[in-house]
Amino acid sequence: MTKPVFLLVASFPDSLIKFRGPLMEALLAAGCEMHVAVPGLDAGSDIALRLSKLGVVIHDIPLQRTGLNPLKDLSALLVLRKLVRQIAADYVLGYTIKPVIYGSLAAWLGGVRNRFALITGLGYAFTGEATGLRKLLRALIQQLYRFSLSRNRLVFFQNPDDEALFRQLNLLKPAIPSRVVNGSGVDVAEYALSPLPETPSFLLIARLLGDKGVREYAQAAALVKQRFPDVTFRLVGWIDDNPDAISQAELDAWIAAGSIEFMGKLSDVRPAIADSCVYVLPSYREGTPRTVLEAMAMGRAVITTDAPGCRETVVDGRNGFLVPVQDVSALSESMIKLIENPEQVAAMGARSRQMAEEKYDVHKVNKAMLKEMGL
Repeated sequence: MTKPVFLLVASFPDSLIKFRGPLMEALLAAGCEMHVAVPGLDAGSDIALRLSKLGVVIHDIPLQRTGLNPLKDLSALLVLRKLVRQIAADYVLGYTIKPVIYGSLAAWLGGVRNRFALITGLGYAFTGEATGLRKLLRALIQQLYRFSLSRNRLVFFQNPDDEALFRQLNLLKPAIPSRVVNGSGVDVAEYALSPLPETPSFLLIARLLGDKGVREYAQAAALVKQRFPDVTFRLVGWIDDNPDAISQAELDAWIAAGSIEFMGKLSDVRPAIADSCVYVLPSYREGTPRTVLEAMAMGRAVITTDAPGCRETVVDGRNGFLVPVQDVSALSESMIKLIENPEQVAAMGARSRQMAEEKYDVHKVNKAMLKEMGL
């Protein structure tokens, strides 16, 4: 009996091992022949070597993660259609905007029966006020989603708010079923419980984008340090190629003022989480934030926003605090509350770990996804 051929379509090589590694392992264990299509993956890179060692076949595709060049996007679609026919794919799953759109269309045009999409968040086009370029971009992406998602057998979402919005905007037609899964999950063995440091410290890990709440974090840090100058506020991340990116000048100003300790991009965030007491993500909207799940698994209290995707991870007052989006005052007050009550930090961290084990264990999430895909 031949193995079913499964193609995973991605836009960013770094996400393959970190976010989809356990899913690929689960698919391989289920007896699939595993392929990935992704742009810009260097054949000699650590990611490529690790994928090859797993037994995953890698295909380079000319897909631009950002940008609106229709000719280049059409080229990527045609390459993907050719690929699904060439490998005789039985299953195709795309995640993030362009892989969902063009992966779904390529699978449909290529005659693949089992076509799936995973909506991991809504991104720049859906957050913030819809004016100018963002308004145009939002309209275009909605049209592309509406057309491509109707070609899928099932669409996965990472929170109920995104699912409801897609239904409300008719981006997902009533005839197409959908399921909500608990994010990408987290390996609770890899992100093991870690003792709290003695000195109060906060941490944010994110691409340095406005809609990740990076500015609000820096502003709240400056306010809190006026009362508690010894408290540390660390920031892990990088300036991304995105219209909403923080400028280098802004970042330099925060560092010079002493409000933020910038750690750059880390290949392993566990030491940074271990050195923190509280994890903070003031994001405007997420799918389900993976960094929050990692911090929860390591036993950290969480302050995040009462926004789609984020609110799923925190029971307000139990494993952390929920604050309104873009509310620097509420954010700083929650930080101060935890600085003044270290015993609450420990109790909330213990509850975070329990929630990670019960709800967000990556093996439970992947098992649910494979079952829905008939594998």
